[in-house]
Amino acid sequence: MTLTTTSRPTRSASGAVVPVLAFAGIVVAVMQTLLVPVIKDLPQLLNTSPSNATWVLTSTLLSGAVATPIMGRLGDLYGKRRMLITSLAVMVVGALISAFTSTLLLMIVGRTLQGFAMGAIPLGIGLMRDMLPREKLGSAMALMSSSIGVGGGLALPAAALIAQHTDWHALFYGAAGLGVLSIALTLLTVPESPMRAGGSFDLLGALGLSAGLVLFLLPITKGSDWGWSSATTLGLFAASVVVLLLWGLLELRVAAPLVDLRTTARREVLLTNLASIMVGVAFYVVSLVLPQLLQLPTSTGYGLGQSMVVAGLCVAPLGLTMMFTAPVYARLSARYGPKVTLILGLLVIAIGYGGGLGLMSAAWQTVVTSVMLGAGIGLAYSSLPALIVGAVPASETGAANGLNTLMRSIGTSVSSAVVGMVLANTADHVGGVAVPTMHGFRVSFLIATAAVALGLLLALCLPRPNRRAASQLRASSEEEANLARAEQVLRGFRGRVLDAGGAPVARAKVTLIDRRGRQAGATLSAEDGSYALAVPAEGPYVLAARAAGHGPHASAATHAGDDRPVDLDLSLPGESVTA
Repeated sequence: MTLTTTSRPTRSASGAVVPVLAFAGIVVAVMQTLLVPVIKDLPQLLNTSPSNATWVLTSTLLSGAVATPIMGRLGDLYGKRRMLITSLAVMVVGALISAFTSTLLLMIVGRTLQGFAMGAIPLGIGLMRDMLPREKLGSAMALMSSSIGVGGGLALPAAALIAQHTDWHALFYGAAGLGVLSIALTLLTVPESPMRAGGSFDLLGALGLSAGLVLFLLPITKGSDWGWSSATTLGLFAASVVVLLLWGLLELRVAAPLVDLRTTARREVLLTNLASIMVGVAFYVVSLVLPQLLQLPTSTGYGLGQSMVVAGLCVAPLGLTMMFTAPVYARLSARYGPKVTLILGLLVIAIGYGGGLGLMSAAWQTVVTSVMLGAGIGLAYSSLPALIVGAVPASETGAANGLNTLMRSIGTSVSSAVVGMVLANTADHVGGVAVPTMHGFRVSFLIATAAVALGLLLALCLPRPNRRAASQLRASSEEEANLARAEQVLRGFRGRVLDAGGAPVARAKVTLIDRRGRQAGATLSAEDGSYALAVPAEGPYVLAARAAGHGPHASAATHAGDDRPVDLDLSLPGESVTA
C-alpha cells in the first residue's frame, strides 16, 4: 500500500491535540453506557415490549462494529481529522433524533447513528501517530485507547444523576452538546495529518465486512432472547461464517483492500487482536455486575441497597483509574515495552477479579475492586495500540487500529451475551421478577478471570519486541520511522537524494519496487537528503525517486540479503518543465 503526503501545508500540532482527541474518545464512549441507568425502564418509556426495547442498545453496538474499520480506512485514504469530524457530526445528528422522539423506530435510527462515532477512537490514535513527537506518542496513545473505558465509567454516574432528576431525553441533549463541543475543539486545535494511503476505497469489501459482522454480532446480542439453539440463531451464525469467508477471499484478491489480511495474519497483529477480545470481555463484566449488585435491595441478603447515582459513583473509579494509568503506562512501556505492560495489566485484572470474589459485601469494597480493575484494564488497553502501531506500516494505522477496536467491541458483545445468560439462568424469581443472585455474580467474575487467563497466554506468545517495532512506535513521522528502522535494521538500501548539482534534496519520495513491480517500501528523504529503506528479502530492486521541481529518477540495485546495507545515492535531473 502506497504512502503519500498531501501537498497542502498543515498547521503544526499544538499541546492541546492530545487532550482534545482524548476528549473526543470519551464523548464517543459515553454513547455506549448512556442508557444503562434507564435500561429497565425502556419498555415503558418507548411503549414497547422488553425484547423490542433491547434494539435500542443492540443497534448502537452493531453500527459501531461496522463503522470502526470502515472509518479507519477512510481516514487513511482521505484524512483522519476529516473522518473524525464526520464521525462526531453523525453522532450529534443521531443524539438529536433520539432527543426529540419517544417512538421505538426513530429511537433505533438515532442510536444507530450514534454508534457510527466509534470510529473516532482509531482515527484519534492515527492522528497522534502522524503528528506527535516520539517522546509524547506512547502516553498519548495510551490515553486515547483508555478513553473507551474512561467515557464509559464516567458516564454512568452522570447519566444516573440526569435520569433520576430530569426527563430522560436530557441524556441525548447532553450527548449532542458534548459532540458539538468536541467538533469545535477539533476544528480549532487539531491539524489534518499529511499522511495518506494510496489506492481507492474498497466498497465491496466494506459491504461484505458489514454484512458478516451484523450476521455474527446479531445472534450474540439476541441469542438469549431467541434461544441459543434456535434455527434463527444458528442460521445467522452459519451465514456469518460463509459471508466472512467469502469476504476474506475477496480481500486477498483486491489490490487496495479494506483490511490487509496478510498484515492482520502476522503473529504480533493476530495475537494482539485476539488478546483484545479477552480484555474486552473482562472490561464489560464489571460494568454489568457491580451496578446491579449495588442497587439490589438489602432484603435479598446480599444486595447493597444503593441508589442509582451512588451505584454510578462507586463504579466511576474504574474509568478514572484508567485515565490516570496512561502516564504510568508510558514510563513502563518506555522501559520494558508494550508486551510487558500488557502482561502486567492482565495480571492486575486477574488479581482484581480474584479479590473481587470476596469483596461484594459493602459499597466501599466495590470501589476497591473498581480501582484495581481500572488500573489493570488501563494498562492493557494502553498497550494494544502500541503493539499494533509497531507491527503495521504508517499507511495502515487507521485501518489496523480500527480492526483492533472492533476486536474489543466483539469482546464486550460476547461478555454481554454470556454474562446476561449466566445471570438469567441463575436468577431467583420473586413475584414474577427475575432477581440476580450472588452465585450468578461470582460465576460472572470467574468467567472474566478465565478470559484474562486466556488473554495472558496469548500475550506471552507475542514475539519479543524488536528494534524495528520500537523505532516505528517512537517516530513522529514516516520519514523518521524509516530512517530509524534502517539504522537499527541494517539490511536494506541507504544513501542521499541529490540534485543535478550535487545538493541534497529534502522530502523527496523514494519508493522501493521489487522484481514483480510491487512496492516493497517508501520513505521521504530527510533535510540533508538522506534516506534509508529496509528490504523484505534478497534480490533485485528498483529505487525510484521524485521531488517537486525535479524530474523522476530510477536506479536498479540488488541486495544480497545479509545485514550489510547497500549504499546508493540517487541523483535527480534538473527542474522538470510542465506544458
